[in-house]
Amino acid sequence: MATESQAISASVAKLATELTARGLSMATAESCTGGGIAEALTALAGSSAWFDSGFVTYSNEAKQRMLGVDSAHFQADGVGAVSREVVLEMSRGAVERSAAQAAVAVSGVAGPGGGSEAKPVGTVWIAWCIAGEGSAECFDFAGDRDAVRSATIQAALDGLIARLEAQG
Repeated sequence: MATESQAISASVAKLATELTARGLSMATAESCTGGGIAEALTALAGSSAWFDSGFVTYSNEAKQRMLGVDSAHFQADGVGAVSREVVLEMSRGAVERSAAQAAVAVSGVAGPGGGSEAKPVGTVWIAWCIAGEGSAECFDFAGDRDAVRSATIQAALDGLIARLEAQG
């Protein structure tokens, strides 16, 4: 059975093939993974051919400043950082503020604290943006902080691969 690291590496290699075949580059916009997706991507030699940049926007202020996320999402009656709206804006902001045509964005509660009844530890929103078209999905990952972050990285990569393949 492949280790988590091996599975992530295999997904990175597949993503590299998909992006290269289409002449696309990508960017990342990360919160709960703290740059882990970008680290996984750049572990592959030659990734500079298809990986443009990574934004680590851990704070709400960084999401606003670096990616253009609307501050209303973080107000008392807003939806919060861990939401469909925020990750979609993060993914679009990553494309708009880079030379990439595709992006993945993640925001979640990796734990061990920080969860709530509405958004327990393991709740992660992931968004993908390709050529201006965005989609997002909510995940509920089990395990400790490392397990949630690793599962988020894997799902983010596999989600982008699936969306690229669906485009043909």
